[in-house]
Amino acid sequence: MEPKLRTVNKAVPPYDMNKFPTSFVERFAEEIVYMLATKDTMSLEGNEWEQIFAHCINAEWKPSNVGLDDVVLDNCCWSAKTVKGTGNIGKQKTVRLISGRNSPTYSFGEGQVSSEADPNHIGRLVLDIWNERVSGIRQYFKFARTVVLVKSLDYSEYLIFEVETIRYEPDQYVFEWNKRGNLEGYTKEGHNHKFTWQPHGSQFTIIEEIPKCRYHLKVRKPEKLDKASILKALSFDKTWVTVLD
Repeated sequence: MEPKLRTVNKAVPPYDMNKFPTSFVERFAEEIVYMLATKDTMSLEGNEWEQIFAHCINAEWKPSNVGLDDVVLDNCCWSAKTVKGTGNIGKQKTVRLISGRNSPTYSFGEGQVSSEADPNHIGRLVLDIWNERVSGIRQYFKFARTVVLVKSLDYSEYLIFEVETIRYEPDQYVFEWNKRGNLEGYTKEGHNHKFTWQPHGSQFTIIEEIPKCRYHLKVRKPEKLDKASILKALSFDKTWVTVLD
């Protein structure tokens, strides 16, 4: 809860969390149907989802190195993630979000990290790197969110939801090495698996619960457009190409 202040106007986000603009669903469906109709092999990955999401909310796509502010609208920024669903996505409860590479060796000068190291010490360093990134974007944006697209294996169903992009206080978690030599972080209260960090490659994964207010959409698949039909619709002929050299 934020304190009441007499002299400061409270900033408000472009829209409430997980209450997307009224045109969102239709715009999303347009983009998906277009991709299904024109792609030889359907795929939908990070950069494509960032652009689609920006279009759906009338925001600006601004891919960044940090990866937490790839979509921008007024005082809010988004990181956009895609995840392959597991079976019946309507019943899926959690997702694993790859959230950057956090290297204690690069950021803190730690030696070669292995399962012989103190897990809580390494876990704290990994979270400190994440927290520094979050603090960095919070200097410029009042609101920071992660928007997640869960896609079914046949690209007919989708879950879409947002979570707040937040700092994680290391004191609230306990870390341990698993059998594969990866570091796992658990909440001290409830011992819920929240993080996984891989020493090889430094990949950092956050496990998020899917909120009940997520959007669950099913999109009708169109007929594929063949190349000849597209070229004919464009009135393509040999004058479209010029030999320069």
